[in-house]
Amino acid sequence: MSRIGFGAAMGCIALAGLLALAGPARAQNDVKSATLDAVKKRGQLICGVDTGIPGYAFQDSKGEWQGLDIALCRALSDAILGSPTKIKFIGTTSKVRFSVLQSGEIDVLIRDSEHTFIRNTQLGLDEPAVNFYTAQTFMVRKSLGVAHTKDLNGATICVLTGTTLETNIADYNRANNIKINTLLFDKPEEAFAAADAGRCDGYTDDGGSVAAARSTMKQPGDWIFLPETIGGLQPLGPFTRQGDEAWTRLVKWVHYAMLEGEVLGITKATVDQVKSSTKDPEARRFLGLEGDFGKLLGVDNDWAYRIMKDVGTYGEVYDATFGTKGGLGLPRGMNSLYSGGGLMATPTWH
Repeated sequence: MSRIGFGAAMGCIALAGLLALAGPARAQNDVKSATLDAVKKRGQLICGVDTGIPGYAFQDSKGEWQGLDIALCRALSDAILGSPTKIKFIGTTSKVRFSVLQSGEIDVLIRDSEHTFIRNTQLGLDEPAVNFYTAQTFMVRKSLGVAHTKDLNGATICVLTGTTLETNIADYNRANNIKINTLLFDKPEEAFAAADAGRCDGYTDDGGSVAAARSTMKQPGDWIFLPETIGGLQPLGPFTRQGDEAWTRLVKWVHYAMLEGEVLGITKATVDQVKSSTKDPEARRFLGLEGDFGKLLGVDNDWAYRIMKDVGTYGEVYDATFGTKGGLGLPRGMNSLYSGGGLMATPTWH
């Protein structure tokens, strides 16, 4: 090698060394987050959720918030503030949900909202993780006598305004040269009631919301789901404001923590036993026994342990909200772990 070539090579090696040293420092600096600092100073997480859809977010007979999205809010609160109850829930309609987040009125939006190109670009919002995979589904009265979505030509369907549902129906109408009419509502509970009262022939939304709608009907057995879905796969999940990367990263890894617990076979009932006895390196890092992983996110190292103890794994939450153990009886399907044939997966914990 020439002296020039050797010198250039040594320069590259030196630069690589400097970059390697700079990497951890940059990671630590990234933990600085205006949103995270505000939540800690306030002592409360402000979480934007739905106004009321069983499965996702609703208030039970005692006025307590329940649901899949609520559980993610609680897990985030637990990670930051050491408690799953230090939260103010703000019910948001589909029409104003993103403007409420953009204005700073809420810290995070976790409201059965679809991740889309426009929302990520034009609206300036980040999409940290997907906590529910679904597709747009139609529910109609059996008495309507239709078996397929194309048979809805001339029918009127109750729909939430300000959603991708309207666009999907318009596209479906154009592609199939039919006319499915829509009756628009701001709140899901209003749309459910209108469908039940016969003001429209059916209701459409993502599969989870349609299952929720059916559960509220006076005679659930009078309603059927049509087999076809439209609009393609709908990945639903939380939204954060762009420009606060560390906050977005924390929201993402809180969701991953709920999945990781399930991957490791941990439950609310067994997490203490696992923590006291496990020798598995990934489990030890996950539960804060080694690795200082919490500090890299701007929280303490017991953050994931508390989520398991207080909120549970994604699988436990799904069973209690949408599934068969207290939920709506909706098969887990594509929301199963990747190892079980679903789409849910988590990065390796190192």
